[in-house]
Amino acid sequence: MDRKQHPVQDSDAELTVSEPKRSAAGLPSLSETLPHAMAFMGPSRAWKTLTAVNQKDGFDCMSCAWPDPPERKAAEFCENGAKAIGWEAEPLRIPTEFWFDNPLSSLESRSEYWLGQQGRLVEPVYKAGGADHYTPITWDAAFDIIARELNALADPNEATFYTSGRTSNEAAFVYQLFVRAFGTNNLPDCSNMCHESTGLAMGETIGVGKSAITYTDFAKSDLIIIMGQNPGTCHPRMLTALEEAKRAGASIVAVNPLPEAGLINFRNPQRVRGLVGKGTDLADQFLQIRLAGDMALLQALSKRVLDAESKAPGTVLDRSFIDEHCHGFVGFAAHLAALKERDVLAATGLTSAHIDELAERYVNADKVIITWAMGLTQHKKAVPTIKEIINLLLLRGNIGKPGAGPSPIRGHSNVQGDRTMGIWEKMPPWFLDALRGEFGFDPPRQPGVDSVDSIRGMRDGRIKVLVALGGNLVHAMSDTAVAEAAVRRTRLSVQISTKLNRSHAVVGEQALILPTLGRTEIDRQGGVAQFVTVEDTVCAVHRSAGPLEPIAADVLSEVAIVSRMAQEVLGDNVPVDWAGMRRSYDTIRDHISHVVPGFEDFNVRIRERDGFVLPHGPRDSRTFPTATGKAMFTVNELETIEVPQGRLLLQTVRSHDQFNTTTYTMNDRYRGIKKGRMVLLVHPDDIGALGFTDGSYVDVHSEAEDGVDRVLRQLRLVAYPSARGCATAYYPEANVLVPLDSTAEGSNTPASKSVIIRLEPAAAPIFEAAAGRRP
Repeated sequence: MDRKQHPVQDSDAELTVSEPKRSAAGLPSLSETLPHAMAFMGPSRAWKTLTAVNQKDGFDCMSCAWPDPPERKAAEFCENGAKAIGWEAEPLRIPTEFWFDNPLSSLESRSEYWLGQQGRLVEPVYKAGGADHYTPITWDAAFDIIARELNALADPNEATFYTSGRTSNEAAFVYQLFVRAFGTNNLPDCSNMCHESTGLAMGETIGVGKSAITYTDFAKSDLIIIMGQNPGTCHPRMLTALEEAKRAGASIVAVNPLPEAGLINFRNPQRVRGLVGKGTDLADQFLQIRLAGDMALLQALSKRVLDAESKAPGTVLDRSFIDEHCHGFVGFAAHLAALKERDVLAATGLTSAHIDELAERYVNADKVIITWAMGLTQHKKAVPTIKEIINLLLLRGNIGKPGAGPSPIRGHSNVQGDRTMGIWEKMPPWFLDALRGEFGFDPPRQPGVDSVDSIRGMRDGRIKVLVALGGNLVHAMSDTAVAEAAVRRTRLSVQISTKLNRSHAVVGEQALILPTLGRTEIDRQGGVAQFVTVEDTVCAVHRSAGPLEPIAADVLSEVAIVSRMAQEVLGDNVPVDWAGMRRSYDTIRDHISHVVPGFEDFNVRIRERDGFVLPHGPRDSRTFPTATGKAMFTVNELETIEVPQGRLLLQTVRSHDQFNTTTYTMNDRYRGIKKGRMVLLVHPDDIGALGFTDGSYVDVHSEAEDGVDRVLRQLRLVAYPSARGCATAYYPEANVLVPLDSTAEGSNTPASKSVIIRLEPAAAPIFEAAAGRRP
């Protein structure tokens, strides 16, 4: 019996809970990885892909943006990377009869997991207005529909063009070129929902919104502080770099509301010690901080550094760095002098001793790296919190020297490259000027809309067409009910995808699904194999070329889809050779080399075996392209979230077997959750104080300023060693609880990590045995 014939789990009917793990990877990781790869791809495809992934002459894994080490191992992938590859590279196809057997009304009731398990998309399909089914159509017909609807708009700004971070540099560049030639800057992307806060905060303080370290800096660091991040699940290959740093003498501190297995102990499956020994203990200190308490902690650390300098003048601060390279120190120091310890302790849930210990580690370390991810970026005060990271690093000159610097860890493999290529609704004038000089048309200058504002525009009827190059916008977005209703108001929604997801089931009056090649597949144009490029989280650019034959002859690459769409929509309105870029990706790279700084001689340099690293002023030369030409100390007012009695503060997180909205299995092995996702992790003392018991069911209501009752029903309470007063649920299921208008100040990123909730008793769910679903 092949996988297609097995029933796919579509509910929590078999949910089990066990104790969370205290180590990551090791033999359990191997036992998960290889059988999963074999089951999805078979031996031949598994061998071709797993021996090529993240190799210098192979393809870049789509599951994260973690950088590759200078010297590659034979198995340069992690458990989740192998699952991502198996998910994309499986030979199972969605047959034509699927579309006739599964109306939209049925697909809407299916889980994200079930949808992703149906196989690869292999033919364009179209849902006409008033219809309940997709039906197969030709590529020419699909592009005709897109051109008809886009050209019928009264204003180009009535369309929005979303992008996923898996898109290559070449596809992203052609996509933004098409959108701007069409006449709008409406280019929302997944960055809007993850590291937008990072880009804004770092851009204003050091002038560059990207990591200021390289891969090799980890092993040169004295202290690595990991905040709001779970590497064991979200960036498992990072654990190897942390192990290397630990072996080289670095201390590691984890700051997080949950104890995560990957930061407790790492059993490296590529070392004997990791397979049969006890592995490597990583975190020397764990600060179990309350949600949204990070800004208070960072200010308290900086204040302790300043106090230490006052006690021993000239021995703690890097005065020469501050005087030569920084602006605003005096005002910053004066502001922190008024910081009250009681406010810090109330916000963080920590003791003064905890903070003293970390401050001592910081003062005694010459080279410090601070890394972070969504646990910091998805709060109302995310931007000032990240600015406080920069403040702390600047005090001791921890930027622009080996082994030190700020290091945001991004998710999608090319989400950073997409932004570099112009996927942003607010690209600066110099970029638009460069496009005009290269292509001979004047791009629009009015800023476009981001992801949240795109949903608002669709909701309000101002945006009538949605085109999505990858991703799953409707399920990735906050306020699920509002997002779904908004997309349904559009005249046309277009999804360019490899597999089914929720955004194919929640659609506009008309809808198109356009199947595209994956990273694992050979991309031939005119019979010639092409390659694409990506930029990882430390600004390294390298090539990527898949080893597998395409899943079907009728599937097009992203570049081919976008360029044909542009040609059909724009005709001869702009002097761009879309067909020429489609025939040879070298042509696209030549254009990029003329438009984007750092990509000079792109086609020559990308063919070097190691690729190249983009210039980064703060990292390379301690030059800071800010308003003052110096690194900026900033003053940020501390605000804490007041959680009423009997309420909890909720964060949404990914499970271990998950990449963004894609779930590979229904398990979260490290947290002890198996065959289910509808759970709420809460400290056992909080469960008791609220009048519940471990294992009981609750309806979760969010309490927002707008007074709307948003509810997620029938979650099973799981007693978990969480920070007190905090609760955790899985993304994207819990997005329904996050108000659309609850966003980070400045960046407009959904504040998915700070939602005030109340719990109400609920009956245990009753499942339909035949369908395996909730009725």
